[in-house]
This record gives sequence, structure tokens and C-alpha cells, in this order.
Amino acid sequence: MSADLAINGGSKTRDTSKKPWPSVGDKSGRLFGQEEIDLLTEVVNSGKLFRHGGRMVDQFEKEYAEQVGLKDCLAVTSGSAAIHAAVAALELEPGDEIITTTITDIGSVMGILQCNHIPVFADVDRRTMIMRPDAIEAQITDRTRALVVVHLFGQPAPMDEIMAIAKKHNLYVIEDCAQAHGAEFGGKRVSTIGDIGCYSMQQSKQITTGDGGMVVSDNDELMARARMWHDKYYERGGEMRGYMRLGICYRMNELTGAVALAQCRKLPEILRRRRASAEALYEKIATIPGIKPPWVHPDAKHSWWIFSFQIDEDVLSCDVATFRAAIQAEGMPFGTGYAGGIPICMYPVFQEHQAYGTGEFPWEPPYGRMVEYREEDYPETYWAQANTFITSWNEGYTEEDAEDIYQGLKKVAEAYS
Repeated sequence: MSADLAINGGSKTRDTSKKPWPSVGDKSGRLFGQEEIDLLTEVVNSGKLFRHGGRMVDQFEKEYAEQVGLKDCLAVTSGSAAIHAAVAALELEPGDEIITTTITDIGSVMGILQCNHIPVFADVDRRTMIMRPDAIEAQITDRTRALVVVHLFGQPAPMDEIMAIAKKHNLYVIEDCAQAHGAEFGGKRVSTIGDIGCYSMQQSKQITTGDGGMVVSDNDELMARARMWHDKYYERGGEMRGYMRLGICYRMNELTGAVALAQCRKLPEILRRRRASAEALYEKIATIPGIKPPWVHPDAKHSWWIFSFQIDEDVLSCDVATFRAAIQAEGMPFGTGYAGGIPICMYPVFQEHQAYGTGEFPWEPPYGRMVEYREEDYPETYWAQANTFITSWNEGYTEEDAEDIYQGLKKVAEAYS
């Protein structure tokens, strides 16, 4: 092993105390500017901060729908709220089952339980950490009603195969596009392939308002239900309030809408920057023996929320933990594992069936089915979590940053080869 490695006392490839990586946590990795300030100022000067009576949220919804290529967009308070609204719009029965992935944020799953449905989890493709079509089909029962498909890390799921399964079994498809603004599969934008799509604008996403989200679709009935449900089922155009059924309050305010509108208009440039730096890095690390660049489906157009790679331990003659420690010592911004590094269904809320109070509703019969979530059912998830290197990606990264990462990975790979 080379004495030149930083872990052995050599010089770092990049001293992050002097040259930190751009971060989505501050302006170094975000495209904020005068456009947001001007629109926020307009809202404050108008005195209209509520979406009904203002113009920002309405205009944002119009422009985002046009960008995606759909008729309707509903702005909500978060990506989790978007999933919750989409599930609610399906108007399923308590105890009905919805299949989703083992590797995702809890926001993809909370709305399922909060609508009193049972989440069922499908194992993933170890190359992408996205759920596999064959694993989805293996989980379908006579209680299955829908899929929540997560386009993880900015890469679309294999929607051709997934939509074929959904059609065969008459299932709704909700696309969770929280991490995939601008991504495409088969020439179609994500969120336009299934029945209804959901986006997030949390701080780390391709466009951000700190927190915020959208529901999008061409299905008039689903969107009408989601719009009513997110506004407490308040009949704003009628002669009486009407509250026809149980809803919730997930309305976006005008201040958030102002930032959302400015960010929406910047999305093409944000995507251009992310793709330029990520694709430059992809090409560089593909030349390093022992490094496996992220596998991208040939029909997919990535939008790079996270950059990932794996290693070939036989070529490098070291394990993942050793390689991780060495590249981190070089100043490389990579760790392993996502969202805790275990299947999402291994957390107590699912393992102990603790959604509400002390009971096991909605799993408990006669409402639902007492589904058990077992480690042995998700072998590819465990492998991928343990063996995939990831780092957050953003529009602040440049080709110079890509070169530094390439040099750091190359230095360590060559030392262990």
C-alpha cells in the first residue's frame, strides 16, 4: 500500500478545510439570486401571503405543469405531503396494500400509512438501488391496489416494465419524483408515465424552497380530488363550505410560491450544470480499473441528485470499508449507505406495526393483513447499501471538482491495485 496515501500520512488530494465541496446546504451548491428576492419583495409589498388572492402559487403551478408537459400541477407544503395527497386522491379502502421500495426516504411511505393502507416492500436492483420489476410482481396480492415508484438519486425506475405490471394487475402508479426533477425515461419526463406524479422542493432537491412539493397529472379526477383534499375539502367556488369528506391543510403560501416560481424558471440551467459535471466525472472514473461508475438504464436520462459508484474488490484487493476510509482521508465526499443504510421497513414503525397508539392498525385484521418485514426478503437491498458509495450532487459542482474527485479515486485505486 502506497505511503503517498493521505491515510498513511501523505498529502490529501483535496484539502477541504481550504477548498470545501459545494453544498446543497448553503449557497455554494444552489442557484439563488436576485430573481427570488424580487418575487419575494413583490409578495411582501402586495400584503397577500395566502395563496388564494395571491398570484405566485398559481403562476408557479402553471409554469411547472408546462415544463413537465402535463395539464395540472398542485403545489403543496412538502414532497411527503405530495405523496400523501396522491395516495388520498386514489380513495382506496383501509387495509388496501401499496407496494414501494426498500430504499427511500420515509416520506415515500408515510402517506400510505396515514391513509390507513399497508405498505409492502419490493427488493432492489443492486446496481441502481431502485426496486426491480420482478420483485414488485412477487409482492402482489389480491389486496394490492397501487405502486409508489421511487426514481432514486435522479435516475428513473424502469417504467416500461413497471407499467406493464401495473396494467396486467390493474394497479394505480404513483411516481415519486422527489429526487428526479427533469429526469426522463424513454423520452418522457418522469411523473408523466404513471397515473400521478409527486415532487419535492426540500433544501437538497434540484429546485428548492426549503420545503415544498407538487402533485402533477393529466388525470382530471385524481387532480380534482387531490386539490380538494389538500385544502380541507373546502368548496371555495360554491354557495356553502361543503366539507364533503375528510381532508387536510397542505396549502403552499405565497412566499414559498415566489421562491418556487423563480427556481422553476432556473431548472433548465440547474440541470445543465448538474449533468455537465456529473457526466464529466462518470467518463473519468469509468477509466479507473476497479471502479464501477453508476449504472444508468439505456432508456434513462439522469438528473443527478446523488452520484454513486461501486468497486470491484477482486481488482482492488481491498474491501469497501478500507477503500472508503482511504478516499475520505483524501478529502473525497463519499460515504456508503443511504437513509440509514438499512431497508426502510426495518425501522420500528414497520417492525413493530406502530402507526397509531398501542394497536397494530391498519395491519391488524379485519382491516388489513399482518405483513411481516424480514431481513431475508431484501438481500439485494442489504448488498447495495453496504457496497454503494454515494455523495450528494448539486449545480455548484464544476468540471474542476470532477477532476479532483477523479484524481482522488484514481490515487487510491492504483495504490490498492
